[in-house]
Amino acid sequence: MSGPNDAAGGEGELVLYATDDGRAQFFLRAEGGTVWLTQLELAELFQTTVANVNIHIKNVLAEGELQAGATIKSSLIVRTEGKRQIQRPVKQYSLEMVLAVGYRVRSPRGVQFRQWATAHLKEYLVKGFVLDDARLKDPVGWDYFDELLRRIRDIRASEKRFYQKVRALFALSVDYRDHVELAGQFFAEVQNKMLFAVTRQTAAEIIVQRADPSQPNMALTAWRSGCVRKTDVIVAKNYLNAEEIEHLNRIVTLFLEFAELRTQQRNIVDPEFETMV
Repeated sequence: MSGPNDAAGGEGELVLYATDDGRAQFFLRAEGGTVWLTQLELAELFQTTVANVNIHIKNVLAEGELQAGATIKSSLIVRTEGKRQIQRPVKQYSLEMVLAVGYRVRSPRGVQFRQWATAHLKEYLVKGFVLDDARLKDPVGWDYFDELLRRIRDIRASEKRFYQKVRALFALSVDYRDHVELAGQFFAEVQNKMLFAVTRQTAAEIIVQRADPSQPNMALTAWRSGCVRKTDVIVAKNYLNAEEIEHLNRIVTLFLEFAELRTQQRNIVDPEFETMV
């Protein structure tokens, strides 16, 4: 790693640097979920002048890209003037403004920042996610890892994703290979058992007991699009509360991990695959 350039203020820290292979990296240590930098710190971060930073900030605000009220705050900062330490009000700018300036500033560091941002944006558009593996493996203090796990569990437990995985596992089964109908039946049976483990009710019982036309949205807690459709009303999972959803997601994760492990160990799923549930 070479050429680090830090901007550390009273609230958070940003580090923009080039690795040994010439690739740019952008690292944030946030306080309260964001970072606040002065114009001087922004100039140091992107290796440009304060006047240049000021011009870009004015343009960002004038074009309506960001709103001043949400991205600028005034703080008292202690400065040494002669032999005295004096508090002076200084404007600080949020992470959103830092990024906006980074996209506009013309400097070698600005180019590095845009290269870094483009690489990560491309990965997000292609894969649907971006992860900082090194940061997640070696956390410094509190981070968002638990939130990441919750979201992954929720995605894995989504009906379409879960069904696709069951179909993929069925493709390795001696008895069930190419039997789409049997795969669908097995999926419904597994899903029913998992719902019963969470609520002590079958899918049909959940719908009958919880669907309520007198309540807003038929008492649904979730649905696909902006308005409730007929297809949403007949999905038992859509009536579960947050705690039940969390419980269900964990059960789905356990099932899929165990099924995948057995598949890897045996290379092919045996006819007793359904006994796993």
